[in-house]
Formats: sequence, structure tokens, C-alpha cells
Amino acid sequence: METRETRSVPPVPQLFKVAVAPVQAFFRLEASSGILLALCAVVAMIWANSPWADSYATLFDAPLALGLGGTVFHFTFREFINDGLMTIFFFLVGMEIKRELAAGELRSLSKALLPLVAAVGGMVVPAALYAALNVGTPALKGWAIPMATDIAFAIGCLTLLKGRVSHGLVVFLTALAIFDDIGGILVIAMFYGTGLHVEWLLGALAITGVLAACNKYYVRNGMVYAVLAGALWYAMHHGGVHATIAGVVVGMMIPAKPSRRGRDVLEELHGFIGQLLREPEDEAVRTSQLLHIEEQLEDIEPPLTRFVHLWHGWSAYAIVPLFALANSGISVKGMHLSDLLQPLPLGVMLGLFVGKQVGIFLFTWVAVKLGLSEMPGRARALQLHGVAVVAGIGFTVALFVAGLAFANEPALLAEAKLGILLGSLLSAVVGYLLLRFGPTPRPRTEPSAEPASGAA
Repeated sequence: METRETRSVPPVPQLFKVAVAPVQAFFRLEASSGILLALCAVVAMIWANSPWADSYATLFDAPLALGLGGTVFHFTFREFINDGLMTIFFFLVGMEIKRELAAGELRSLSKALLPLVAAVGGMVVPAALYAALNVGTPALKGWAIPMATDIAFAIGCLTLLKGRVSHGLVVFLTALAIFDDIGGILVIAMFYGTGLHVEWLLGALAITGVLAACNKYYVRNGMVYAVLAGALWYAMHHGGVHATIAGVVVGMMIPAKPSRRGRDVLEELHGFIGQLLREPEDEAVRTSQLLHIEEQLEDIEPPLTRFVHLWHGWSAYAIVPLFALANSGISVKGMHLSDLLQPLPLGVMLGLFVGKQVGIFLFTWVAVKLGLSEMPGRARALQLHGVAVVAGIGFTVALFVAGLAFANEPALLAEAKLGILLGSLLSAVVGYLLLRFGPTPRPRTEPSAEPASGAA
């Protein structure tokens, strides 16, 4: 008779393994989230210009309602994505900023200075270029659209160039994009609200105070933060500040450092496990012993790290691609090439492709020449230029800002989206080619030919 042990789960068919292997490899690829984002944008464009274009509009403009007590919220599926789900994306942005400030590349002024200067150039020059082309028109309020750098796309592009871009330049671009996010968040909060209401903002401030106390007293329960995040979102929504900023605030309030030193915990566990090995096996108490070990290990994993691991996959592979699918569907029926020369799409496209690279490269080069910082990764000027071009990929946040700037003007919004897609595409292709066929990074052991302050 066949025993329980012999009736094991049958092996996975080889054909299934072969079919699944490419999918597993894709999600292990660092650039996979950026690739998925691009695919969703392409699908949205094709869908919005296909014979089934009506179904695209029907799906994302579908009315939804959510009741809470005696209050009923009415919104479309697109608004649910943009104002609701994207709060989780901004929550992760807030945690990334907090982590870099606490223990990363932004923890000291010397480390943060050069990417901060570069980010300022990468925001001021594109905004000024756009404003110059659109001054005196209703499109002027979209001046902040070309300020954004999409960190997923940009880092994904550099990941495809392993060996051609130094680690120092990758770190530089990451820090630059984080400062870019901070600038974008401030712009959204200050310029794209719906009119401020002091009483609700005071309520939001009080909730932020409670969050700060949770951070100080090392609260690690996710439900506490979820409830406070919901309350803060509601208060900001009614206070006139775009509600997704609540995600950033909550992310900044998650504890980023462990409650105990890792070495202390490991030494304690070493003694505890040594004692267990000397004792006879006792299944009755084994569960409680394992729970004790798990609780001790939790002390060296900050809540911020745990929340990033929990939500990063959902944001990168579900929320942001869904946002791209919902917002990239631009109908080009009836459009002509001459339409690209209109001030709005031209301003966005040139802001991203020209303004970004000029602002980032020029501000960085001047800072290095003045001796404020060394060239990141001891890079050559052409490599820095290539990275500056890649930083012009402004997809996600640029689309988000465009949606706020032209919320009730669909024609202007379509023009802005077209400029974003073309500017981001040009930045990705040209930046990739510059880095792919440009000079290779200097070996780490190679002495600089000139002082670091003149490395440009």
C-alpha cells in the first residue's frame, strides 16, 4: 500500500518550469519595474487609439462610490488610482527619503551637496524653459511638469548599462532623484491644492504630531500607521493640500533605525542558542523558543525596512504600472506633426530633454569646478552628461503633476502627456546611447589625471 510519505506532491512538469522561468527572471531583474511601466504606457497608447478606444475611457472613467458612516465619496476609477492608490507610492517615496537622510547618501551635507545642487539645476532650468515658451497662455500653470525625474525608469536605464556606468554615478542619480522628489512634493503641496482651509490643516498638523510621537516611541504596528494615514489623507483632502502628500508625511514618520544594536542582539541570541543546544530536545517548548528568537531578530529590523519590503512590490509591479495604464492613453487621432510645435507639448518635451540635461550638467560642473565637491564616481564629463540626459525621463511624477495642473482641461492635458512621453523617450534613448558608446568608467585604482575639483 502507498504510504502517506510516498504520496508526495508530484514534481512540477518540466514544460511548466520552462514557461515560468522567463517570468521569474524578469522579476529578478532590477530594471523590470521600469520595463513594466514602459509596457503599460505603450499598451495605453495603443488601446486609446484602437477600435476599442471607447472601452479605455469607459473603464477608467467608470463612477465609483464609497460610503463611510453618513458620508459617501464619489470618484472615478482613474481618480481612485491617482488620489488613492498613488498615496502608497508617495508613502514609499517618503520612506526612501527618510532612509537616505537617516543612513544613506543624504545623511551628511558633504554627501548631499552635489546631488542637491544638480537637482536644483534640473528643476529650475526645465521650469524656466517651459515658462518662457508658455508665458501669457493658460498652459503656464503646467510649469512644474518637466521638473520631475522618474527614479524607476532612470535607474532601470542605468541597470541595463552595467559596466558602463560607475557605482558613484548611480548613487549620484539616485540621490538627485530623491531631491527631485522632495522638490516635486513641495511644488504639489504649495501650488496644486484647491484652496487652503485652516481648520482642516490644523487637524492634519495634529495628526502629524501623533505620527511624530509614534516615531519617537518606536511604534511598529502597521495598523496604527494605517489608521493615522487614513485620517491624515482625509484632513489634507479637505484642507486643500493634495491628499497624496499624506503618504509622504507618514513615510517620513516611520522609524528608520533599529531599537537595539545588532551586535547586542546577536550576542544575546548566541548565548540563548548555545544553551538550547546543551538542553535535551523538548517539542513542547520549541515553539516559544523560536518565537523568542524571532522577536529578538525583529529588534534589529527597523519598521521602515519591514514596510518597504511589504509595499515595494505592490507599488513597483501593480500601483505605478496601473497609474501609467490609466494616464498614458492619449488619442492622437486628428493630430499632426505640427501640433508638437505648440508651446505646451514643445515646452514639456524640451524641458525634459534639453532643460534637464543642461541644468543638471551645468550646475554639477560648476560645483565641481568651484571645489564644492568631487566628480561623482570620478566620472568623465561625457559620462556625467549621459546621466544628466537619462534624468530627463520624467514619466510618473510628470504625469501626476500634469493631471493636477490641467484637471479640468482635457485638451491641454493630452498635449502635456504627449510632451511627457516624447521628452521621456528622447531622454531614455539618447542617454542610453551616450552611455553605451561613450567612454568606460575609470578603474578605481587609476589615479586621477587632474585634481578632483577639476575632474570635469
